Amino acid sequence: MTLKEEFQTRNFSIYGQWLGILSMILCFALGLSNIISSIFSLNIIIIAFSVVAMVFSFVILFVEVPLLLRICPTSSSFDAAIRKISTNYMRAGAYGVMALVLWLSCISARTSLIAAAVFLTLTGMCYGLAGAKGQAFVGSKTLGGAGVAQMIV
Repeated sequence: MTLKEEFQTRNFSIYGQWLGILSMILCFALGLSNIISSIFSLNIIIIAFSVVAMVFSFVILFVEVPLLLRICPTSSSFDAAIRKISTNYMRAGAYGVMALVLWLSCISARTSLIAAAVFLTLTGMCYGLAGAKGQAFVGSKTLGGAGVAQMIV
């Protein structure tokens, strides 16, 4: 199934997975840029939220690209924690918590982390809609779902 065909299925978990990848990129890029810009102003709170956003980007990477759990040397406890986030509702909850944490960064100062929070919120909403509509989680073949991991092993 091509990427275009995946999007035409109208399965919100596919939309959520791709929004998750965009969220991951934004969390990493905006976290790094906010660390660099906040170092000069010594805004420790924004630096802390930026580091958290960068940590979120790596968590999202392992959640959304399951193939990496097979090829990257990670601990069994990390693998077990990531594998718990496998249903649409669990993913919606995880993205909701990550979004909430980045929304809380607005208390200290308005930064570009708001963009990452918006995308995390949208991703959580897509997974929540998929769960509410009773759609089964479908992983994108492009990102290592549905048989790609088995082809490597």
